[in-house]
Amino acid sequence: MKTPRNRINSNMHSVDKTACVEWIVAQEPVGYEYAVEAMERRVEDIAKGAAAECVWLLEHPPLYTAGTSAKNSDLLSAESLPVFKTGRGGEHTYHGPGQRVAYVMLNLKRRNPDVRAFVGALENWIIATLDDFNIKGERREDRVGVWVKRPEKQPLADGRLREDKIAAIGIRLRRWVSFHGISINVEPNLQHYEGIVPCGITDHGVTSLVDLGLPVSMEHLDLALLQNFNNVFGNTKPGNCVS
Repeated sequence: MKTPRNRINSNMHSVDKTACVEWIVAQEPVGYEYAVEAMERRVEDIAKGAAAECVWLLEHPPLYTAGTSAKNSDLLSAESLPVFKTGRGGEHTYHGPGQRVAYVMLNLKRRNPDVRAFVGALENWIIATLDDFNIKGERREDRVGVWVKRPEKQPLADGRLREDKIAAIGIRLRRWVSFHGISINVEPNLQHYEGIVPCGITDHGVTSLVDLGLPVSMEHLDLALLQNFNNVFGNTKPGNCVS
Protein backbone atom coordinates (compact mmCIF):
# COMPACT_ATOMS: atom_id res chain seq x y z
CA MET A 1 0.00 0.00 0.00
CA LYS A 2 1.09 3.56 -0.63
CA THR A 3 1.96 5.84 2.24
CA PRO A 4 -1.07 8.08 2.85
CA ARG A 5 -0.79 11.84 2.60
CA ASN A 6 -2.33 13.89 5.41
CA ARG A 7 -4.34 16.63 3.74
CA ILE A 8 -4.74 18.95 6.72
CA ASN A 9 -2.89 19.45 9.98
CA SER A 10 -5.26 17.70 12.34
CA ASN A 11 -2.55 16.17 14.57
CA MET A 12 -5.01 14.09 16.55
CA HIS A 13 -2.37 11.90 18.26
CA SER A 14 0.10 14.54 19.42
CA VAL A 15 -0.80 14.31 23.12
CA ASP A 16 -0.07 10.67 23.84
CA LYS A 17 1.51 8.66 21.05
CA THR A 18 1.92 5.58 23.26
CA ALA A 19 -1.81 5.12 23.89
CA CYS A 20 -3.32 2.17 22.08
CA VAL A 21 -6.80 1.94 20.64
CA GLU A 22 -8.72 -1.33 20.63
CA TRP A 23 -9.67 -2.47 17.14
CA ILE A 24 -12.51 -4.94 16.68
CA VAL A 25 -14.19 -6.29 13.56
CA ALA A 26 -17.69 -7.71 13.96
CA GLN A 27 -18.13 -10.93 12.02
CA GLU A 28 -21.93 -10.73 11.78
CA PRO A 29 -24.32 -7.82 11.08
CA VAL A 30 -25.03 -5.79 14.22
CA GLY A 31 -28.46 -4.38 15.04
CA TYR A 32 -28.53 -0.60 15.21
CA GLU A 33 -30.11 -0.21 18.65
CA TYR A 34 -27.68 -2.69 20.16
CA ALA A 35 -24.75 -0.86 18.55
CA VAL A 36 -25.83 2.49 19.99
CA GLU A 37 -26.31 1.01 23.47
CA ALA A 38 -22.89 -0.66 23.32
CA MET A 39 -21.23 2.57 22.19
CA GLU A 40 -22.87 4.56 24.97
CA ARG A 41 -21.61 2.11 27.60
CA ARG A 42 -18.14 2.20 26.13
CA VAL A 43 -18.06 5.98 25.88
CA GLU A 44 -19.01 6.28 29.56
CA ASP A 45 -16.21 3.88 30.53
CA ILE A 46 -13.69 5.74 28.37
CA ALA A 47 -14.67 9.06 29.93
CA LYS A 48 -14.20 7.60 33.42
CA GLY A 49 -10.83 6.10 32.48
CA ALA A 50 -12.16 2.58 32.93
CA ALA A 51 -11.74 1.41 29.31
CA ALA A 52 -9.43 1.95 26.36
CA GLU A 53 -10.44 3.89 23.29
CA CYS A 54 -11.93 1.79 20.53
CA VAL A 55 -12.69 1.51 16.83
CA TRP A 56 -15.51 -0.91 16.04
CA LEU A 57 -15.86 -2.06 12.41
CA LEU A 58 -19.19 -3.58 11.48
CA GLU A 59 -22.07 -3.86 9.03
CA HIS A 60 -25.71 -3.20 9.84
CA PRO A 61 -28.84 -4.87 8.44
CA PRO A 62 -30.57 -2.60 5.89
CA LEU A 63 -31.91 0.50 7.66
CA TYR A 64 -32.10 4.28 7.61
CA THR A 65 -30.88 6.60 10.35
CA ALA A 66 -32.01 10.17 10.93
CA GLY A 67 -29.44 12.50 12.47
CA THR A 68 -30.10 15.62 14.50
CA SER A 69 -30.57 17.76 11.36
CA ALA A 70 -32.80 15.29 9.48
CA LYS A 71 -35.93 16.64 7.78
CA ASN A 72 -39.06 14.48 7.57
CA SER A 73 -39.48 15.48 3.93
CA ASP A 74 -36.17 13.80 3.08
CA LEU A 75 -37.57 10.39 4.04
CA LEU A 76 -39.12 9.43 0.71
CA SER A 77 -40.07 5.83 1.49
CA ALA A 78 -40.76 5.46 5.19
CA GLU A 79 -42.27 1.99 4.81
CA SER A 80 -39.41 0.34 2.94
CA LEU A 81 -36.84 -0.03 5.73
CA PRO A 82 -36.66 0.58 9.50
CA VAL A 83 -35.86 4.18 10.45
CA PHE A 84 -33.90 5.01 13.60
CA LYS A 85 -33.63 8.48 15.08
CA THR A 86 -30.10 8.95 16.35
CA GLY A 87 -28.10 11.54 18.23
CA ARG A 88 -25.30 11.82 15.71
CA GLY A 89 -24.90 14.94 13.63
CA GLY A 90 -26.17 15.05 10.06
CA GLU A 91 -29.34 14.13 8.23
CA HIS A 92 -30.72 10.87 6.76
CA THR A 93 -28.41 8.13 5.62
CA TYR A 94 -28.56 4.44 4.74
CA HIS A 95 -26.67 1.58 6.37
CA GLY A 96 -26.64 -2.00 5.19
CA PRO A 97 -24.63 -5.03 4.09
CA GLY A 98 -21.69 -4.16 1.88
CA GLN A 99 -21.05 -0.90 3.69
CA ARG A 100 -18.21 -0.66 6.18
CA VAL A 101 -19.23 1.28 9.26
CA ALA A 102 -16.47 2.39 11.62
CA TYR A 103 -17.62 3.58 15.03
CA VAL A 104 -14.83 5.67 16.50
CA MET A 105 -14.68 6.08 20.27
CA LEU A 106 -11.77 8.39 21.12
CA ASN A 107 -11.10 10.65 24.09
CA LEU A 108 -10.44 14.02 22.51
CA LYS A 109 -9.32 15.46 25.84
CA ARG A 110 -6.24 13.26 25.55
CA ARG A 111 -5.70 14.21 21.92
CA ASN A 112 -6.95 17.52 20.62
CA PRO A 113 -10.26 18.88 22.01
CA ASP A 114 -11.19 20.50 18.72
CA VAL A 115 -14.29 19.23 16.91
CA ARG A 116 -13.33 20.71 13.53
CA ALA A 117 -9.89 19.14 13.74
CA PHE A 118 -11.42 15.78 14.64
CA VAL A 119 -13.80 15.86 11.67
CA GLY A 120 -10.85 16.86 9.48
CA ALA A 121 -8.87 13.91 10.81
CA LEU A 122 -11.75 11.55 9.98
CA GLU A 123 -11.82 13.00 6.46
CA ASN A 124 -8.05 12.50 6.19
CA TRP A 125 -8.45 8.90 7.28
CA ILE A 126 -11.08 8.19 4.63
CA ILE A 127 -9.24 10.04 1.85
CA ALA A 128 -5.95 8.29 2.59
CA THR A 129 -7.70 4.90 2.67
CA LEU A 130 -9.38 5.52 -0.69
CA ASP A 131 -6.03 6.67 -2.09
CA ASP A 132 -4.66 3.19 -1.42
CA PHE A 133 -7.13 1.97 -4.05
CA ASN A 134 -6.33 4.81 -6.48
CA ILE A 135 -9.56 6.65 -5.73
CA LYS A 136 -9.29 10.41 -5.34
CA GLY A 137 -11.69 11.26 -2.55
CA GLU A 138 -12.31 14.93 -1.91
CA ARG A 139 -13.94 17.07 0.78
CA ARG A 140 -16.38 19.86 0.03
CA GLU A 141 -16.92 22.95 2.19
CA ASP A 142 -20.69 22.91 1.66
CA ARG A 143 -21.18 19.13 1.90
CA VAL A 144 -20.28 16.67 4.63
CA GLY A 145 -18.53 13.43 3.73
CA VAL A 146 -16.08 12.39 1.04
CA TRP A 147 -16.86 12.75 -2.67
CA VAL A 148 -15.55 11.49 -6.00
CA LYS A 149 -15.88 13.28 -9.34
CA ARG A 150 -17.84 11.46 -12.06
CA PRO A 151 -16.80 13.05 -15.38
CA GLU A 152 -18.32 10.12 -17.29
CA LYS A 153 -21.82 11.10 -16.13
CA GLN A 154 -24.08 13.72 -17.67
CA PRO A 155 -23.21 17.16 -16.18
CA LEU A 156 -25.73 18.97 -14.03
CA ALA A 157 -28.12 21.41 -15.68
CA ASP A 158 -25.91 24.35 -14.67
CA GLY A 159 -22.85 22.72 -16.22
CA ARG A 160 -21.25 21.54 -12.99
CA LEU A 161 -19.50 18.19 -12.95
CA ARG A 162 -21.46 15.42 -11.26
CA GLU A 163 -20.04 14.05 -8.03
CA ASP A 164 -21.00 11.02 -5.97
CA LYS A 165 -20.67 10.48 -2.25
CA ILE A 166 -18.66 7.42 -1.31
CA ALA A 167 -18.25 7.96 2.45
CA ALA A 168 -20.33 9.58 5.17
CA ILE A 169 -19.38 11.13 8.50
CA GLY A 170 -21.66 11.59 11.50
CA ILE A 171 -20.36 11.99 15.03
CA ARG A 172 -21.46 12.80 18.54
CA LEU A 173 -19.41 13.83 21.57
CA ARG A 174 -20.15 13.08 25.21
CA ARG A 175 -17.73 14.42 27.82
CA TRP A 176 -15.31 14.92 24.91
CA VAL A 177 -15.44 11.24 23.96
CA SER A 178 -16.53 10.62 20.37
CA PHE A 179 -18.93 8.01 19.11
CA HIS A 180 -20.74 7.11 15.91
CA GLY A 181 -18.21 7.77 13.12
CA ILE A 182 -17.87 7.03 9.41
CA SER A 183 -19.18 4.70 6.72
CA ILE A 184 -17.58 3.74 3.39
CA ASN A 185 -19.57 2.12 0.60
CA VAL A 186 -17.88 -1.06 -0.60
CA GLU A 187 -20.75 -2.91 -2.31
CA PRO A 188 -24.05 -1.93 -0.71
CA ASN A 189 -27.39 -2.00 -2.51
CA LEU A 190 -27.31 1.55 -3.87
CA GLN A 191 -31.02 1.37 -4.74
CA HIS A 192 -31.81 1.70 -1.04
CA TYR A 193 -30.57 5.29 -1.19
CA GLU A 194 -33.59 6.06 -3.37
CA GLY A 195 -35.76 5.90 -0.23
CA ILE A 196 -34.15 9.04 1.23
CA VAL A 197 -32.53 12.29 0.20
CA PRO A 198 -29.03 11.28 1.37
CA CYS A 199 -27.71 13.93 3.75
CA GLY A 200 -30.24 16.36 2.30
CA ILE A 201 -28.38 16.65 -1.02
CA THR A 202 -30.33 16.36 -4.26
CA ASP A 203 -27.81 17.55 -6.88
CA HIS A 204 -25.37 14.67 -6.54
CA GLY A 205 -25.51 10.89 -6.13
CA VAL A 206 -24.02 8.02 -4.18
CA THR A 207 -21.42 5.50 -5.29
CA SER A 208 -19.35 2.61 -3.97
CA LEU A 209 -15.98 1.00 -4.61
CA VAL A 210 -17.60 -1.71 -6.73
CA ASP A 211 -19.73 0.85 -8.58
CA LEU A 212 -16.48 2.59 -9.52
CA GLY A 213 -15.18 -0.66 -11.00
CA LEU A 214 -13.03 -1.73 -8.05
CA PRO A 215 -13.90 -5.20 -6.68
CA VAL A 216 -12.39 -4.46 -3.25
CA SER A 217 -13.12 -6.93 -0.48
CA MET A 218 -14.15 -5.81 2.99
CA GLU A 219 -10.98 -7.43 4.35
CA HIS A 220 -8.74 -5.36 2.06
CA LEU A 221 -10.57 -2.20 3.01
CA ASP A 222 -10.19 -3.03 6.71
CA LEU A 223 -6.42 -3.42 6.31
CA ALA A 224 -6.20 -0.05 4.60
CA LEU A 225 -8.36 1.52 7.32
CA LEU A 226 -6.11 0.13 10.04
CA GLN A 227 -2.87 1.32 8.44
CA ASN A 228 -4.17 4.79 7.76
CA PHE A 229 -5.84 5.10 11.17
CA ASN A 230 -2.47 4.50 12.80
CA ASN A 231 -0.92 7.28 10.72
CA VAL A 232 -3.67 9.79 11.53
CA PHE A 233 -4.65 8.92 15.11
CA GLY A 234 -2.02 6.65 16.68
CA ASN A 235 -1.41 3.00 17.44
CA THR A 236 -4.10 0.35 17.76
CA LYS A 237 -4.19 -3.08 19.28
CA PRO A 238 -6.56 -6.01 18.71
CA GLY A 239 -9.12 -6.48 21.43
CA ASN A 240 -12.70 -7.13 22.39
CA CYS A 241 -14.42 -3.75 22.21
CA VAL A 242 -17.94 -4.78 23.12
CA SER A 243 -19.49 -7.78 24.78
